[in-house]
Amino acid sequence: MDKQRQFDRELDELKKKLIHMAALAETMIDKAISELVSRDESVADKVPVYEEELNRLQIEIDEAALTLLATRQPVATDLRFIVAATKINSELERIGDLVMNITENAHVLLQQPPLKPLIDIPRMADLARKMVRESLDSFVGEDPLLAQTVIMTDDQVDGLKEQVLRELLTYMMADPRSIERAIALIFISRHLERIADHATNIAEDVIYLTQGRDVRHPRTPKERPADLDV
Repeated sequence: MDKQRQFDRELDELKKKLIHMAALAETMIDKAISELVSRDESVADKVPVYEEELNRLQIEIDEAALTLLATRQPVATDLRFIVAATKINSELERIGDLVMNITENAHVLLQQPPLKPLIDIPRMADLARKMVRESLDSFVGEDPLLAQTVIMTDDQVDGLKEQVLRELLTYMMADPRSIERAIALIFISRHLERIADHATNIAEDVIYLTQGRDVRHPRTPKERPADLDV
């Protein structure tokens, strides 16, 4: 096998591991929110196991990327791919940490009666999970338009978080006994917002990878898809 073919295989292996990390992160989000909605702790039993797997993959990807940089000395698109892969790797690991935080807050909530029907938080989770999936799809498919869709979806998650905050503040003001449960739900909404932010960061990395453009600053107002050079 010639050196270029071997190099391509190594890059493909990096991509496969990132896809696996994203699938784990999606599953973790689903399990954590399902635990909260169903009020069944057993639903999220495997979340810590998935988080350990994410951590293991993060180390493997970082080591592989460093080896490629040192031994292959990539340039242009290949160099941007490896740099983007290491950044995406870090974003996915942080998403795993945030899901662990969600499960900790869910455990607190399950020890007490429900405060209110959960509507906006599951919506936030669905959007965040979709953003994680589509950000990796845009990476795999080198699709800057899909990446831009992810970036624009972040506004919806932010809006839901503000809505959750406003509603829970009214609960706390009306009944001090609700404060602990309301704060736990506020933390969960904040963690979901941060997950969406990490997915947005991945999408921004995809735009850099595919177009060599840094769109991180400013983020508001966000670029429209029509603004992209495609």
